[in-house]
Amino acid sequence: MSDGEQPTYVAFFGVMGATAAMVFSALGAAYGTAKSGTGIAAMSVMRPELIMKSIIPVVMAGIVAIYGLVVAVLIGSAIDPKEYTLFKSFVDLGAGLSVGLSGLAAGFAIGIVGDAGVRGTAQQPRLFVGMILILIFAEVLGLYGLIVALILTTKSAK
Repeated sequence: MSDGEQPTYVAFFGVMGATAAMVFSALGAAYGTAKSGTGIAAMSVMRPELIMKSIIPVVMAGIVAIYGLVVAVLIGSAIDPKEYTLFKSFVDLGAGLSVGLSGLAAGFAIGIVGDAGVRGTAQQPRLFVGMILILIFAEVLGLYGLIVALILTTKSAK
């Protein structure tokens, strides 16, 4: 391998970063949606008028997947066979894992809080504001991963 030439497997780590971003954040979003959805279904039997108000955790879980999609698209569009370096590939892997695993954690938190929150709100409506605040704190965990991933995707070897 001559000076400046990259190994043939250089894109592998970048592609795995894009995959990790999408897969893990989608897993978190799916869990958050499913767990919150079961709470909504159980709650709506007795209080069907609260269904639309209770959709908020499902929407917040879906946003987590968007974070992963944004980073996966950024990583995927930066992969160029002629100019992609091993350094950039490793950084992109780190970016994908950052947003993906943060999204997985946020999705789990949103699902658990959303399930308990909508069931509790059906019995005591004053719990709604508290549920929303806790959901925001859970969502911001995924946002932290997105911020780190965006910072990492802008890095290149000098």
